[in-house]
Amino acid sequence: MLRASFILLFLLPGLLGAEPDPELRQRLVAAASEADSFQDRFEAEVWLVDMSGRLARQVPDAEERLDILRQVHREAQRARLEPELVLAVIDIESNFDRFAISYAGARGLMQVMPFWLDEIGRPDDNLFHINTNLRMGCTILRHYLDREKGDLVKALARYNGSVGRRIYSDKVLTRLQRKWYKS
Repeated sequence: MLRASFILLFLLPGLLGAEPDPELRQRLVAAASEADSFQDRFEAEVWLVDMSGRLARQVPDAEERLDILRQVHREAQRARLEPELVLAVIDIESNFDRFAISYAGARGLMQVMPFWLDEIGRPDDNLFHINTNLRMGCTILRHYLDREKGDLVKALARYNGSVGRRIYSDKVLTRLQRKWYKS
């Protein structure tokens, strides 16, 4: 099915008389070869093309979008999470605004609370830095998933600070199902 997405995004425009955007194609090829968390270049290219199309409305700049996607994939893999789950969490938490600040003071894409920086002895780290935010957010989510013995609903509620309620978990899982699952 992923090959179908690749074909639709790159070959179909050519069949319809329109050429695929060569700059985007070049960026995707570069992103795919820099993406060390994928098994092979083709897998990277297909996933990046597919997810990039889904994210284009929220992050119009192709370079920023690919940077976010590469880093999401890498940090999700490192934390043994599905990258699409991390994308769904980010979608709900910050709408992909890396400079988002919640009313409670949580920061960045995954809305990590700044007190964690002091807790781990890294008070000078910047939660608006994409990699720092993703590394911490994915690690926190993995911790809660382990703590809840794989129960994603409970882990998401812990991540959001809404233990005992399903509203947040349901939002993330609905977004995951409707927007981010691989087609």
